[in-house]
Order: sequence, then structure tokens, then C-alpha cells
Amino acid sequence: MTTCGRFVATAAQMKELDRLAIEQEGISSLALMEQAAQAVADVVEELLTKQQRYAPIGTKTVILCARGELSDEDREQLEHLNQIANPAQDEKPRVAVLCGTGNNGGDGIAAAGILLQRGWNVRAFLVGNREKMTQDARAMAEKLTQLGGTLEPFDPENQEQVIWIVTSACRVDALFGVGLSRPIEGDGAMAVRLLQNAPEQSPVVACDIPSGIHTDTGKVMGEYAVHAEVTVTFTWGKLGHYLEEGREHTGELREVEIGIPHKLVFQQEGTVHTMEGCCMPQRKPNSHKGDYGRIFILAGSVGYTGAPVFVAEGALRTGAGLVYLGVPKEIYPVIAMKCGAAMPLPLLETDEELYDKISRCDVAVLGPGLGLAQETQRKVRFLLEQLTCPVVLDADGINAICGHIDKLDKRAAPTILTPHDGEFARLTGCALPLENRLNQAKAFAQEHHCILVLKGHCTITAAPDGRVWLNTSGNAGMAKGGSGDILSGMIAALLGQKHLCQTEKQVAELVAIAVYLHGAAGDAAAKNLGEYSMLPEDILGAIHQVMRQN
Repeated sequence: MTTCGRFVATAAQMKELDRLAIEQEGISSLALMEQAAQAVADVVEELLTKQQRYAPIGTKTVILCARGELSDEDREQLEHLNQIANPAQDEKPRVAVLCGTGNNGGDGIAAAGILLQRGWNVRAFLVGNREKMTQDARAMAEKLTQLGGTLEPFDPENQEQVIWIVTSACRVDALFGVGLSRPIEGDGAMAVRLLQNAPEQSPVVACDIPSGIHTDTGKVMGEYAVHAEVTVTFTWGKLGHYLEEGREHTGELREVEIGIPHKLVFQQEGTVHTMEGCCMPQRKPNSHKGDYGRIFILAGSVGYTGAPVFVAEGALRTGAGLVYLGVPKEIYPVIAMKCGAAMPLPLLETDEELYDKISRCDVAVLGPGLGLAQETQRKVRFLLEQLTCPVVLDADGINAICGHIDKLDKRAAPTILTPHDGEFARLTGCALPLENRLNQAKAFAQEHHCILVLKGHCTITAAPDGRVWLNTSGNAGMAKGGSGDILSGMIAALLGQKHLCQTEKQVAELVAIAVYLHGAAGDAAAKNLGEYSMLPEDILGAIHQVMRQN
């Protein structure tokens, strides 16, 4: 099986990579900056020319008015502002580049120079103290001057500047970059607000990462952060592009090479990758259902008869050979009516009988819709201690080990937990919202020697050996009861298929693949029906599409 994904970097890793390229490989920092600026300028030009993005602004008439009597000087100023507010008179669409004093600002200044050379109507604004500019940013400012441009000091009280920026056809966010670790204040905050509040026809292109987004967590630092239409990032994607609010603020992500040698990239010890696709291998013609896994599902209770069926259907649609479904006697008749290929049976009376049945299977799923009865939860803990096959713990299976987390530590076989943030908080005692989802998931998986699937906007799969995958599929239409049950079945199905899972190291990667396929099926369902109307059944109905394509 082959997978598609990319390494995802932290701010510290990118800083080290730049240092190695400059100090060890002798690559000019200005050369790296010029390559980055070239990529930003290319994207800006693409947006300006694509479908005449700037036309709606150019044809719109804006009239600024004032109350009371005006002096001749006031009338002259108002007339000037009205001219600025109506860019239809411009030969070329406007591009506003807002630059900070660091190297991210240098990227923006250099991009402004390139766009100026290409004939675009560009103005670059420096947000911050000119004396604090880095050496490379100063060099790019001098080059901009030589090209006939100017790096203007940003003044949020200057009406002419503000109007010009918000009426620009495209705006570039080159304010702070990956080094920012605190909320934006002062003129920087005002600059971000201008980037936020311009018309829809005026897209924002962010350099490396939208200003105000934490590079390593994806969280908005403070009150403001830029919403970009396109983010041009250099060498690798950053964690903040995928996590928390950062995924929404990033917009379309473009990863570009800027000249850092690949040998330096490959030398980095990265543990976080995206999961963006996979290619399922062909099955051998000479095989039977036992080769594709015996799955036992312990799930369901009165009022929760859908969960076990969703788990079973998810497993079967993902290729499981045999699926057994253990449910309480009270709901067995209902489940039996709903099941086709899955084989339901009423729960056996004793722990030993139940263990004997499950121990003959390749994978067990414990917990979906199982309820919180003390006896039921005790059975889950008993099975967790005794079973030597991989176990997927979901929903009430996770609730069963709250306060008994040591049960995880004693297991030799793989254990996969699939909590959402609330279940994870109950399990660990940490506060909501989670402070750093990735680090907390990674630490938990390593400490308790399990695979943790922390479900959410960007589902995180963390392995006990420190590897982490960020999922790139899925949508808000999957936020309905039953979607997570399907995921549990899909995970179990992949783990049970012998031609897929042959080594311990493959287990975690298969879990990440299941997460991706689950989200991809949700995307297919959303495409067919829309996020509002799609149901978990529609995810099941789309699994065959992504299994066939990937």
C-alpha cells in the first residue's frame, strides 16, 4: 500500500533549515528571499488575471460625503479621496503589500518590486519601526527604491492610505510570518483589520502563514488574524496551516521550493505528516474471507441501536471478511432485522464466554452506544485486560477507562482510542478547549503506548513511537451522530486484513489511512448531497468510491 502525504514543519524546524542552508551550503539569504518573493508575485498575478477578479471593484462607484460647510481645502481633500476611492480610472488594478520589519516583510517588499517591474499598480507599506528592519529587508527596500517604488510608512490615521488599501484588487500579507508567538497589537493590529475587512473581490495572499496564526498550534493569537484566499508557504507546510483556526485562515495552501537543498529537507527528523491519499493494493485471487479479518463489535444499548449497525457496515464496506456483532439481548431483535452481512448475537452471560468468542477474532471494537452501566463498563475493562488482539475503543469504551487508564499501559497488543475533544478531556482531566491538540495527543499516545485518533476539524492520529498524521479530508457535514461509529468499523477492517497489516509499525499508518478514507467518503457524500442534508448512511454509501479511487 502506498500513501500520499507531506512532512509538516514547526517554526523551530524552519528556522534551523534556513540556518543550515545559509551557513553550511553557502546559499545567500537574499537569494532565498527572492525565490520566495517570486512565488508570491506569481500567485498575486494569477489572482489578478484569473476571471478578471478586479473588475467588480473597478466598475463600482464610491462617493464620500461630508456634513456641514466645507472650506476650499476640505473640498479639495474630499475630491482627492473620492478619486482614490474609485479605482476605475486606474490603468492597472491596485496591489497593496503590507510588510513587517522582519524577513517576512522582506519577502513582501521583494514581491512588490517584482510586481512593479511587471507593470502592476503596486504600493508597499511598512508596518513598524524602520530602524528595526532586518538586514535583508533593508536590502529589498533599497532595491524597491531603485526600481522606482517606495516603502511607505503605514499610518492607520491616513485616510488616503486606508482607502487605497481597501480598494486594492489584491492585498499581500507580509507582516509577521512564522516567528510570531504573541498577539498582534498597535499598528500591526490595525493593518490586520484592514486586510480582514476589504471587499470580497480583493483577495489576500499571505506570505508563509497568515499573520496572527500561531505556527505550531494554528490558534489565533489574541483578537485578530488574517483570512487569506491563498497562502504561499516556503519549502514545507506548517502545523498552523492544518490545525485549529489556522486551517480556515490559510485558504488554499501553496507549498513552493525556494532553493533549499533537498538533502537538508530529508535530514530533518520530522514526525508529523499529512495524510492526503492512499492506493489500496489488489487482493490476491486465491484468498478467502478469513484472510480479510474477523471483526467482533461490542456495541449498542436501549436507545442506541444505530451505533452497532454503523460500525458493522463501516467495517464491511472497508473490506472486512467476517463481522460479528455482540449486542444486549434487549435490542437483539432490532439489530437482527437491520443486519445483512454482519452476524449479530445477543451478549453472552459470563465474562469467560464473551472473551472466548471475541478471542477467536482478529480485531475487537468496544464501546459505540454501549451505555454507562457499571457492569457493562466493567466488562469492557475485563476484555481490555484479557484480549491479545488489536482493540478499538470508541465512545463508551473510552468512558469505561476513565479513572482506569492503567488498563492501557498493561496491554501488549495495539490499542486504538478514537475520542473527540470532550471525551479526551474526560479521560485525561485536562481543560477544554484543549491548549495544544497535537502535542497533547502525541504525549498521550507515547505515555500510554496506544494509538490516539483525536477527532475534529483536523483529526490527529498519534502513534506510540512519536509519529503523527494530520488528516486533510472531511467536512462539517460529518458532524452528525453515527459518523464516528463508521470510522471505528473502518479502522477495525483495515487492521484485520492480513495483506495490509503485517508489521506493528504498519498498524498506526493503517489507522491514519482509515481516518483519511472516512473523511474522503464524507467529502464524496457532501459533494452529492450537500453538508446540511448528508447522513451517516451517505458516508457508508460513498466508501466504495474512495476505496476504488485510492
